[in-house]
Amino acid sequence: MSQNKLHAAQTDLPDKGKLQINVTSTLGFFPVTDAKVTITLSEAPDTIIEELDTNISGQTAEIELPAPPLDYSLEPGAAQPYADYDITVKAPGYESVVIEKVQILPEVEAIQPVSMTPEEVETAPEEDILIPPHTLYGEYPPKIEEDEIKPMDDDGEIVLSRVVVPETVVVHDGVPDDSTAKNYYVPYRDYIKNVASSEIYATWPEQAIYANILAIMSFTLNRVYTEWYRNKGYNFTITSSTAYDQKWMRGRNVFSNISYLVDSIFTSYLSRPGVRQPIFTSYCNGSTVTCNGLSQWGSKYLGDQGYSAIEIIRYYYGSDMYINTATSVSGVPSSWPGYNLSIGARGDKVRQIQQQLNRIAQNYPAIPTVSADGIYGRRTAEAVRSFQQIFGLPVSGIVDYPTWYKISAIYVAVTRISEPGT
Repeated sequence: MSQNKLHAAQTDLPDKGKLQINVTSTLGFFPVTDAKVTITLSEAPDTIIEELDTNISGQTAEIELPAPPLDYSLEPGAAQPYADYDITVKAPGYESVVIEKVQILPEVEAIQPVSMTPEEVETAPEEDILIPPHTLYGEYPPKIEEDEIKPMDDDGEIVLSRVVVPETVVVHDGVPDDSTAKNYYVPYRDYIKNVASSEIYATWPEQAIYANILAIMSFTLNRVYTEWYRNKGYNFTITSSTAYDQKWMRGRNVFSNISYLVDSIFTSYLSRPGVRQPIFTSYCNGSTVTCNGLSQWGSKYLGDQGYSAIEIIRYYYGSDMYINTATSVSGVPSSWPGYNLSIGARGDKVRQIQQQLNRIAQNYPAIPTVSADGIYGRRTAEAVRSFQQIFGLPVSGIVDYPTWYKISAIYVAVTRISEPGT
């Protein structure tokens, strides 16, 4: 594409969105430093928009990129509400990664995770990542209707006795009977962030986003709790098909406001009185497709009117729906203690956080090490602030609920030998 055509394309993008790229190795959770990141507009792949390097934490600087007008994502319409960019990442000793059609919305920050495989690892070459159109813009099959409460098995017992947030979700990237589709092992929170970024726009009111995340999580936990697909003989938790489940897109970017909301409420799901299983919360766009469940565009309009998340939920699912909390979180050293840790705190919980931060610092040296003495002093607060800065949390120096579980998740990641492709 010529410079004149590139300029014409960019003039259709009068607003600005933000983007940061986070690069890690697939073999052990290590940041990839000094990676070379090239960004081009998808319409002009031969013209470089930005060239960036990753820092000691495997992150690029946050940059601004042209994006369509904000109004495009606030009403259904024919105009694409996000700009498409292609990203190429190269680093010595690693296989190059290409991600096409990264979606940049105006006035919000996009985070693009990139996993790079070391050259010495003998695996089949990974295909370039092509992010498909957003579900509110592209054409996808409507959801096949299902009962919101699943039947019990022949023995009259639900497979699981309690609701547990799983460590990972096994996503079948296709319809259930497609034996050629790959299965991907995805951390639960990453899965929810991916689906939410694929199903709704991050530019919507916060309470509307909150309500949609609740529906997405309850939908997912119903599949987990009832062992829906495994009871049918399949070896996965959920599919990426909108006809059967909800849209997950391999390798896509997520949005920082969605990411933080998920981290803040990821143990939540929707319940009705007297029902043990998470409610199977059907939803649809409410524009081209209607259903017996939440309308995504309708929830946005209710958010505009000042409705809270639970009010939006009850508007669509009934007044007896309420927000419940899972009894257990898999794959974490210990659960949230129920209170914040800050300067002056003492005890085993403080020591645990200090030990975990010290181990994370072996992979992320921008985090200062601390004495694991069980005393929350200024150096511990500094380490927490560094951690929050790197992993996209509000920088407070306080270990609150989302920070506790993010530290736990990263600690588990750095202490586990990761297998390429998982």
